[in-house]
Amino acid sequence: MIQIQRWKIILVALLCAWGLLYAIPSFVPRTVTDSLPRWLHADRINLGLDLQGGSHLLLEVDTRAVKHDRLANLVDDVRVAFRNQRLTYTDLGADAEAVSVRLRDPNDREKAQTALRGLDPNATVTVSPEGVVRMTYTEKAWDDRYTAAIQQSLEIVRRRIDETGTKEPTIVRHGKDRILVQLPGVDDPERIKRLLGTTAKMTFHLVDTRASQADIESNRAPAGSMIVENDRPGPDGRREKMAVQRRIAVSGENLTDAQPNFNNGEAVVSFRFDAIGARKFGEVTTENVNKPFAILLDNRVISAPNIREPILGGSGIITGGFTVQSANELALLLRAGALPAPLKVLEERTVGPDLGSDSIRAGTIAVAIGYALIAILMVVGYGLFGIFANITLILNIAFTIAIMAGIGATLTLPGLAGMVLGLAMSVDANVLIYERMREEERQGRSPFPAVDVSFSRAYVTILDSNLTTLIAALFLYALGSGPVRGFAVTLGIGIACSMLTAVTVTRMLVVGWLKWAKPKTLPI
Repeated sequence: MIQIQRWKIILVALLCAWGLLYAIPSFVPRTVTDSLPRWLHADRINLGLDLQGGSHLLLEVDTRAVKHDRLANLVDDVRVAFRNQRLTYTDLGADAEAVSVRLRDPNDREKAQTALRGLDPNATVTVSPEGVVRMTYTEKAWDDRYTAAIQQSLEIVRRRIDETGTKEPTIVRHGKDRILVQLPGVDDPERIKRLLGTTAKMTFHLVDTRASQADIESNRAPAGSMIVENDRPGPDGRREKMAVQRRIAVSGENLTDAQPNFNNGEAVVSFRFDAIGARKFGEVTTENVNKPFAILLDNRVISAPNIREPILGGSGIITGGFTVQSANELALLLRAGALPAPLKVLEERTVGPDLGSDSIRAGTIAVAIGYALIAILMVVGYGLFGIFANITLILNIAFTIAIMAGIGATLTLPGLAGMVLGLAMSVDANVLIYERMREEERQGRSPFPAVDVSFSRAYVTILDSNLTTLIAALFLYALGSGPVRGFAVTLGIGIACSMLTAVTVTRMLVVGWLKWAKPKTLPI
């Protein structure tokens, strides 16, 4: 006689209760689940862009800006290296591909080459007999730098999106230099575009008071300075200009935190530096009391207060006529970090909630019809045992939804298709078992031995078919993206759950009924 240990029955019963309990919140309004005790709270399944509606953005990383910024930084590094080695030069600058400089004394070629080799191990330094020095990068070096910039952009975009509270965004690399962003449930795509379209490179500069207003208006800056515009236009629509020193007093890379705040009823952004930034900030403010200090965001002035006293604590506030929303956005950008290159929106699509509702309705109907047809066929074909199979199908759906909600997976329209296919795979296991029972009974076995042999011998076939499908689902997830992954996730989870529901739970139901009814023949 078939024996099932009591601890196994208890364990399976607890798992079934867990699956049902954690699946229920995805089917009832949030107000109902929020009113339950905390220990009964469970995660809801996240709906994808095609079901919930939202925004779809395709962004492109400006790799030309990556090259321009690197060459510009290299010009500054060359200037410092030559100054330290007391080398005289002329015509220092950068073209589209390299940095070049001419030595006043061609005999300093070896000294110059030695000074520049340590600046960047990936750069190639060449010196002509006439004393013209060029620093260039190979195509592979540029590709490596572009790849690093795209990966960094991907991480910063993810941090910025996470700060907005958007649940389950899809942020993946798309092609060579593009980033795909899908934001389910986002009803203000313009705000997201503002956040992603801002490079958010913050720098602190001393204001150059030597420049006259006439020089500033004609964009003539003193040596070592540059003309920058105000971030906000004035009442006449024009942006005020000022001259600031090119040398960065403190970099935004040293910021560790930024939060929106209020100061005398005015919206401000408070910030805090790390140890290095705090030291630099303290030195600058100590040496320049009563002098204007400009805070630049993407080379535009957002605030230019006077330094009233030394700021030694490593923290301060940014004022500038912010609204509550703009202060929140600036703090978010500073916390997330600066993008290594600007992002350009190549494609934008907005999926409305009506389309999402239609997709949910159509998908739900498809799942319901699929389940109903399977349930009817199982009852017609196998009678009471068909009812047992239908119970395990309900548990299979509950387990699939509960697991997806627990791991934070997103349910998409292709995912619903994967769920239907998972149901078909689950009932297929029941069909294999029941057909085996019929064969065993035809050979003259009594009910208990027929059931025992059917489950043990059909298990190998079920395991083989499920494993091959699961391997296919794993490859779909590994090599696919977006909708293909959504299909693979639900299919894989459904197959894994069917091994518990279609085999273990069905076996317990059948054996329990046999022990209770003690039939002479199987009711199939």
